[in-house]
Amino acid sequence: MAATARHEKDMQEKAKRALMTATDPLDKLRQQCLARGATGISSLGRTFRLFDDDGSKRLDINEFRKGMHDYGVQLKPTEVEELFNLVDSDNSGSINYEEFLMVVRPPMSKARVDIIKRAFSKLDKTGDHVITMSDLKGVYSVKQHPKYQNGEMTEEQILTEFLNVFEKDEKTRDGIVTGEEFMNYYAGVSSSIDTDCYFDLMMRNSWKL
Repeated sequence: MAATARHEKDMQEKAKRALMTATDPLDKLRQQCLARGATGISSLGRTFRLFDDDGSKRLDINEFRKGMHDYGVQLKPTEVEELFNLVDSDNSGSINYEEFLMVVRPPMSKARVDIIKRAFSKLDKTGDHVITMSDLKGVYSVKQHPKYQNGEMTEEQILTEFLNVFEKDEKTRDGIVTGEEFMNYYAGVSSSIDTDCYFDLMMRNSWKL
């Protein structure tokens, strides 16, 4: 239902090749995220969220440095500061890390963004702008799943496994997929697909849109 193994592998290999010649700090960070898989950018966001104690979605330079370090980004200290200053355009001394992740995310056409939003809306059964197990129970039947049929897995286990596709980092996994995380995930997948038509077809087939 999510990215196929082939799409993910293509994306990772493409990112690793691009990383070998990347010189711009933003491009280096983007390719390092994509090289980790479709959840790379979302995982970076979850790492930043751990330092956002007051829920402001803002980080100062020290929190930003620590977040980048904990995520394992391989950038020089001067490059980390350059990235921070890129987003801190008003010189306030803090950045909105969700806006920063939007900068890191590979650019997509409006058509791709729209089809991703449609898929998310279909899954967000309760309309609360996040996808949880209760949402999935309303739109995703496990009755045809082989492991459910043979008794190897329960409905809850299968749905949890499904959510984990979007939350591969166990340290930050919370069973909740936000619209931004869903978008970041498919932005990674999108980077390995050349045409809007094929991306649209993949999304429609995956989510029965």
